[in-house]
Amino acid sequence: RLAHARKHEGADQLGPDSKSQVTVRYENGLPVGASAIVLSTQHLDENMTSADVADLVKPYIAEVMPEGWITDKTVWHINPTGKFVIGGPDGDCGLTGRKIIVDTYGGAAPHGGGAFSGKDPTKVDRSAAYVSRYLAKNIVAAGIADWVSIQLSYAIGVAEPTSVYVDMGGEGNASEAEVEQAIRQVISLTPRGIRSHLDLNKPIYARTSAYGHFGRDAEEDGGFSWERTDLVEALKKAL
Repeated sequence: RLAHARKHEGADQLGPDSKSQVTVRYENGLPVGASAIVLSTQHLDENMTSADVADLVKPYIAEVMPEGWITDKTVWHINPTGKFVIGGPDGDCGLTGRKIIVDTYGGAAPHGGGAFSGKDPTKVDRSAAYVSRYLAKNIVAAGIADWVSIQLSYAIGVAEPTSVYVDMGGEGNASEAEVEQAIRQVISLTPRGIRSHLDLNKPIYARTSAYGHFGRDAEEDGGFSWERTDLVEALKKAL
């Protein structure tokens, strides 16, 4: 939202480097509010204070938060360390891959630990994470489960995954063991099979360097192919 405001709505005091964190309060397993909101964003005007930045960004934050989540009990931390004028590699050199949790699901899902960016699709750190997203999205789109977590494990030098693990919280319309078996029937999960199915051997990765790898729209040239839901019918048939 801040990027759109910076590029299209005249909020040109802001720079491109920013990071955010929301502490979410849950009741009965469902998110109901924001206990704390943290935002550190680069600003190009050296005279801006943290209070100035807060006045600028709070309306944009309020726009994207669900109604009722921000209350008078929500704790705000906007640029808590003070000025943030120098950003990007100029302010934090020696980067090796992007922040892997920012690129995925925050703290909401287990993560294997490998960064995506900087690796070609022969590396399962990248390709297997993409196909896990693809499978999970298709399982939900097929009505098999309301939510699902997919875990794939590999050993160096072994093409087939050493494990395929499906977690639907025990509440799917098929058993987790049945879904695991169906997955193996409808797609090859070898590194080559993943690259072929998702058409990953293309120069489609520069666009993933900003705004995350997931939750994007699949593009006609093959970009974000892991966001397609074209495996729905095959999964239904396999089950």
